[in-house]
Amino acid sequence: THYAFAALKDDGSVVCWGKADYGGDSSVVAAQITSGVMQIAGTKSAFAAIKDDGSVVSWGVGSVLGIGSVQAELSRGVIQIAVTKSAF
Repeated sequence: THYAFAALKDDGSVVCWGKADYGGDSSVVAAQITSGVMQIAGTKSAFAAIKDDGSVVSWGVGSVLGIGSVQAELSRGVIQIAVTKSAF
């Protein structure tokens, strides 16, 4: 993001740092990104991770906007995320 970083480790966990509200603080989703992450995508202010079960986890500014309407579809079968500057 503009103010944070996310690193995907070889054990499938994610480590984040930087400005907390831009994804540098992943504590809200920490339990979900300790293993099984296959890919990370980032916008200017949020991150999304695809897990090995095909689910999506997101954190940062606006990371949950609009997810309610597609939450069921993001719980399995996702293989890639395309992003824009401001949205997933």
